[in-house]
Amino acid sequence: MKLPGDYVAGFIDGEGCFCITIGKHRTAKNRLDPRLVFEIELRDDDRNILDDICDTLGCGRIYHLIYERYGWNPHVKLKVSSLKDITERLIPFFNKYPLRAKKKRSFEIFCQAVEIFKQKKHLTETGIKQLYDLRKGMNVYSSK
Repeated sequence: MKLPGDYVAGFIDGEGCFCITIGKHRTAKNRLDPRLVFEIELRDDDRNILDDICDTLGCGRIYHLIYERYGWNPHVKLKVSSLKDITERLIPFFNKYPLRAKKKRSFEIFCQAVEIFKQKKHLTETGIKQLYDLRKGMNVYSSK
């Protein structure tokens, strides 16, 4: 079921996460593998809301996560990592229904990283340094 855009934006303001990850890669020229990811993780008993958000955004996949070894309840994660979905669905959605809280800054930085990926600069040493620098400013919500 599709949800109102403002509701989804507000929900994501509270529960969503925009990420730039840079992992190691054995065969890449510079041995690094940068990726862009948007995700929301909730307890499994809230799966229906993630299904509805996925329908509303028109993209993403939902994963079932088991945390038994930590004594936690199972979780579900909505994840969007396709550059095409990020550029054609996610960014236009948030341009239409803007974030209003602290997460807005992380989204703005995420959009700068998207431009680096679109220009294929993430495959260069300079581009990866830019991504590292951008990442430092994301998801920092302290008042200090």
